[in-house]
Amino acid sequence: MRELVVSTFVTLDGVMQAPGGPGEDDSGGFTKGGWAVPFWDDAIDAFMDEFMAGPFDLVLGRTTYEIFSSYWPSATEPGAEQLNAATKYVASRGRPALGWQKAVLMEGDVGEYVAGLKQEDGPELQVHGSADLLQTLIPAGLVDRFRVLTFPLVVGPGKRLFGPGTVPAAFRLVSNAATGTGVTLTVYEPAGDPTTGSFPLE
Repeated sequence: MRELVVSTFVTLDGVMQAPGGPGEDDSGGFTKGGWAVPFWDDAIDAFMDEFMAGPFDLVLGRTTYEIFSSYWPSATEPGAEQLNAATKYVASRGRPALGWQKAVLMEGDVGEYVAGLKQEDGPELQVHGSADLLQTLIPAGLVDRFRVLTFPLVVGPGKRLFGPGTVPAAFRLVSNAATGTGVTLTVYEPAGDPTTGSFPLE
């Protein structure tokens, strides 16, 4: 059995679109690309290095695959070796050319494909970015852990981690820390259906 782990950057209003720079993903008229950059520090680097030490494979949407494949094959910075060595399972509505080494197009129903990957022996499956793909994986109950880096700003409209049609769910806090720039580094695991209650009124 393999675990599927989502690693994502989000704003306080839940947007995960284009954290790394303008033009990274401007679909829907998004104009705030690069919102994560001013808050980046050594604590975030250390958090990222910890879970990207490998081994792992990647499950990616087409847009995130194209962003990664345009940079990482020739990169030499920390993380490049692990990303290049990983098998990349790519979801796409079309049939894009997958030139990055060890890239595989997921055929058929993506949810069923990923469920099958989880049944295999192998390293952890990591999802980075891939906002559209997550709207399939999350409602299907396929995510075993969320690593969420929450940045202290709001940007308004944009692709969200939990988009329309999200199935209600509870989560268990595994770990939590904060950086000097105000970014929270949080790990959650699914904890079944949410429960409700009421406060007693005098």
